[in-house]
Amino acid sequence: MLPKLSVGFRALFRREVLRFVRRPKNTFMPPAITNVLYFAVFGLILGGRIDQIAGFDYILFIVPGLVVLGAISNAFENASFSIFHGRWNEYIHETLTSPLSYAEMVVAYVAASAVRGLIVGVIIAAVGRLFVPISIEHGLFLVATMVVITALFAGCGIIGGLVARDFDDLTVMNQFILRPLVFFGAVFYSLETFEQAWQVQLSLVNPMVYMVDSVRYGLLGHSDLIGVGILPAPYTEFAPLFALGVLTAATVLVLAIDVYLFKIGYGLTD
Repeated sequence: MLPKLSVGFRALFRREVLRFVRRPKNTFMPPAITNVLYFAVFGLILGGRIDQIAGFDYILFIVPGLVVLGAISNAFENASFSIFHGRWNEYIHETLTSPLSYAEMVVAYVAASAVRGLIVGVIIAAVGRLFVPISIEHGLFLVATMVVITALFAGCGIIGGLVARDFDDLTVMNQFILRPLVFFGAVFYSLETFEQAWQVQLSLVNPMVYMVDSVRYGLLGHSDLIGVGILPAPYTEFAPLFALGVLTAATVLVLAIDVYLFKIGYGLTD
């Protein structure tokens, strides 16, 4: 049986979800409009001049990467803003003095932010479907990957919200660190297009590559990690599962750091 969630946990989770659900023009409309532009420019205008990649039309190939970009950006933004805004206006102290464990606090913030990321991911996929037919090849794997990566970046968002000194710091984290990593995470290109081995190895240092590739495998059934042979020959086909395992371990680690930071009051009692 699943453990019963405490009233406090449900209240905090509900508050955080309602905070972005009640403002759809600020939370859901921007990514929808932005991705209409992405698909129109990169998919229709430029895509018609680009050969197929890995057997897929270019506009279809970039769908998973744009889903990842929108989902993790919104999960990170929601968690970081919520924590920092609570610090800035000092109402986070009410949460800290509630009869909630630190783990419950962290999980409530992360879960709410992950929900926002997942909703945005679905919106982007729906926008993409207006431009190109999309079929899901590995549904369970796709869902598991999306839950893991949104939870991972919601956890990172909590850290960002704790270390930020002002709202500009949040913008820098999202726009100048997170988004560039995603753009260089094989969103608009395939790792198999690289001619030099060092180019592939350098790309594999970027954790976004594993996220984009995992979502692409779940959505399209194609994995660059299989093609570039990230695992030894007998186990090559398990590359997507390996990537998901690494991402899951990273998520657990980040959430543990979040709980520890809450426990010591880092950034919360300044």
